[in-house]
Amino acid sequence: MASDNRSLNPPPYNPYAPQHTPSYGSEMGHKDGTVSINVISPMDMGVPTDQPNGSGPPSYIQDFEETNHFSDASIRRGFLRKVYFTLMIQLLATVGIICAFLYWTDLRMWTYYSSWFTYATMGTTVVLILVLACCGEVRRKVPLNFIFLGLFTVVEGLMLGSVSVYYNAEAVLWAVGATAFVTFTLTLFAMQTKLDFTKCTGTLWALCWSLISFGLLCAILRSNYLHIVYACLGTTVFSVYLVMDTQLMLGGNHKFTLDPEEYIFAALNLYLDIINLFLLLLQLISICSD
Repeated sequence: MASDNRSLNPPPYNPYAPQHTPSYGSEMGHKDGTVSINVISPMDMGVPTDQPNGSGPPSYIQDFEETNHFSDASIRRGFLRKVYFTLMIQLLATVGIICAFLYWTDLRMWTYYSSWFTYATMGTTVVLILVLACCGEVRRKVPLNFIFLGLFTVVEGLMLGSVSVYYNAEAVLWAVGATAFVTFTLTLFAMQTKLDFTKCTGTLWALCWSLISFGLLCAILRSNYLHIVYACLGTTVFSVYLVMDTQLMLGGNHKFTLDPEEYIFAALNLYLDIINLFLLLLQLISICSD
């Protein structure tokens, strides 16, 4: 019985043995109980073979390669050009709107006595940020993404202009210059440093909410010293945010990177970081100049 089981096992593989052409057939029964098989070769079925005379199974070559979105330097450069060009247009439009509120006397006086305008632009800004951040199709589909980003930039500029009328024009200009200097130096630092700030997303998120809670405390107590501490801490937090968002955009060896199609989202992140830096520096300069 054991020898019968051994006889059923297949013979060992011999790489030098001649290869047989696989065949496909159909059985046909006869009245005398015999069965005949009609053999069909792969050549008759039209199956291509790699061996001559149709011998041997076909060979297949698989060529799969894991590619990174930023593995090609040209893709990275094109992405960076889109982001910084969009950011430059946003900042120029915002500065222009702020200057209109500062130097157009009638608009400045109307905004100063119409506080509802500031709150209305704040609410609209929050809604547009949520739409751009949460709706991927909105920020990726052209021209819908540029329409929403342009609308957000205009509303944000109106909000910043309505806030600037409560400060001295000289303090606003100093804040604009300080923001430009800090943004430039932090961008160079993010491009040159070997530290990976993209790993700090959770920590920065917790610090941001702590800063919001501290801001509510400052609004209740109304102390200039607390406002100075709040402005210094906020400037530090959003400076780190600016470095992190820059590294997310650069790609390379950082832990997290943005998709090349997310240039609108990248420009939005950098723009919000710069705007928050401007507001905090404006508050700090205004308090120190009094």
